[in-house]
Amino acid sequence: MNTVLEEISKIGIVPVIKLDDAKDAVPLAKALCSGGLYCAEITFRTSAAEESIKLITKEFPDMLVGAGTVLTTEQADRAINAGARFIVSPGLNPDVVKYCIDKNVPVTPGCATPSDIECALALGLDTVKFFPAEAAGGLPMIKAMSAPYTKIKFMPTGGINADNLNSYLAFPKIIACGGSFMVKDSFIKNGEFDKITELTKQAVNTMLGFEVGHVGINTESKEYAGSLAEFFASSFGFNTTDAPGNVGYFAGKGIELLYDAASFTGEKGHIAVLTNSVERAVYHLGKKGIEFEENTARYNERGDRTFIYLKGLYSGFTIHLSQKK
Repeated sequence: MNTVLEEISKIGIVPVIKLDDAKDAVPLAKALCSGGLYCAEITFRTSAAEESIKLITKEFPDMLVGAGTVLTTEQADRAINAGARFIVSPGLNPDVVKYCIDKNVPVTPGCATPSDIECALALGLDTVKFFPAEAAGGLPMIKAMSAPYTKIKFMPTGGINADNLNSYLAFPKIIACGGSFMVKDSFIKNGEFDKITELTKQAVNTMLGFEVGHVGINTESKEYAGSLAEFFASSFGFNTTDAPGNVGYFAGKGIELLYDAASFTGEKGHIAVLTNSVERAVYHLGKKGIEFEENTARYNERGDRTFIYLKGLYSGFTIHLSQKK
């Protein structure tokens, strides 16, 4: 997969934006970045698109900005010259696709049928936009088309919102979702960029789905860990089970009592934070300056991280991320 599309996959959500006035471009980009999304697809549905892309890429050079609703090679050329790093179109126009490929700019054309997918594959693409997502059959349609076309991946757009976002992203053939639910036209027109920031934060939090999995507590011995486990069982009715790796006991699901703590656990223990996607969590937390102990990472069969420790101590505890099951 192209490196730009790999970054989009880690971002997870691509805000799809229609700007009627280029003066709103920079405040909008700032609102998205403040909310935790360093990405935007500016649609060529208005005459302000080209100038908006120029302004955003100048003021926010680290932001991943692309152009959407690109229907012609002329529009693609204008978008690329303005600074767009990826091109998106509602349908599959072979001329536009070939033009972008020749320019070495990733393009995701809209595909909604098996015939569309075969055309995309013939053009050398491995990722397409699925549009209009909900109207064209939604996630069941994507899953059905993924069965015979195993190498294609999707970026669905159209009808995606906070309620169905995670059901789409949970399917491994989907790299990210496009959506405009956090960048409503009325907010932009009324200059309500604080609302865009808030909805963006909510969208990112919904996508990542952080929650405490358990707290691991270091103990002085196996005997003491066992006695504590028995205390929780007899006092509160928590089931007691062995922790994976024979390093301690679980009391219920939320307390781990360690008698053989690994070197990367903290002075007092560790806190396990669950997330819908460790890969995306690492990306988004990294944008906040958080660093990770890469030597603690674990991976699934697709090569995605499913477990990793953060660097540093937090009141004597370390923190690790774990993929939800």
